[in-house]
Amino acid sequence: MKAYGAIDIGTNSIRLLVAYVEKGKITRSYKDLETTRIGENVDKNGLLSEAAMERSMQTIVRFAERIREEGIQDIQIIATSAVRDAENREDFVHRVKAAANVDIDVISGEREAYLGFLGVLKGSKDPEERILVIDIGGGSTELILGGSSGIQQAVSLNLGAVRMTEKYITTDPITQEEMERLMAGIDLVAADTLESLKKYPIDRAIGIGGTATTVGAMVKKLEVYDRDEIHNFDVSQQQLKELWTKVKVSTLEERTGMQGLHPKRADVILAGITILDRILTKLGLDNIRISEYDNLEGLIFEKAGW
Repeated sequence: MKAYGAIDIGTNSIRLLVAYVEKGKITRSYKDLETTRIGENVDKNGLLSEAAMERSMQTIVRFAERIREEGIQDIQIIATSAVRDAENREDFVHRVKAAANVDIDVISGEREAYLGFLGVLKGSKDPEERILVIDIGGGSTELILGGSSGIQQAVSLNLGAVRMTEKYITTDPITQEEMERLMAGIDLVAADTLESLKKYPIDRAIGIGGTATTVGAMVKKLEVYDRDEIHNFDVSQQQLKELWTKVKVSTLEERTGMQGLHPKRADVILAGITILDRILTKLGLDNIRISEYDNLEGLIFEKAGW
């Protein structure tokens, strides 16, 4: 059994995974998450803010120390949508290197999709199914179609819970006019990809990332988040619609008290749920399975050679 450590710097949050792998399976793992919102206003001005970089560096230093406590020196660390879109990403990469002695790999949307798909396959109850992985992050959404034989189609779209919130939502609660603009904006970005995906049979949709896991936790009304409760949990389109209806008429203050919803995600969850609902609706899919295995697990399994 060998230990591996990985960190994912997402637009909304930074996540840590320490995993012990034996014979192609994770036998024991530890996860942590900190919402640092490094992608704050990146879509608007193209830069990582000083405050967001500082928040994120503090978390990365802490997470790197946690991994090294397990005796792991080779730390895998990736950055996704917000960092790759930022003009000052190299400044951030160099500052993290100086502070935490780790090398950030700023990955493409295509590689992000591949790692997420690999992680899902390793955690799937039905690996022989043709699956559509839906990874809604803070800055982008990856859609990956494939199965045990490999990826058939993969695309990264500039649709994310933080990005779309900053672009379209200014009222609290959201007005009908803003909701219509949000939905139209999502449809515009996703239209060509979803039309292409309609050509293929899809046995199951699997959701990964913060929006998907939060949806699962909210449907289950979890007081305390439990990975085992969420992994491979099925959410129907009807349940998603009911949740979307509840969230869209609520104020930010009301959402911060909702079961299953972390207060730091309360301001962006409506956009995330709307993205997910539009994708499922357009593809005619009536449920989605939530997976706790995602790009972090994919990164670990890739490193382990499995």
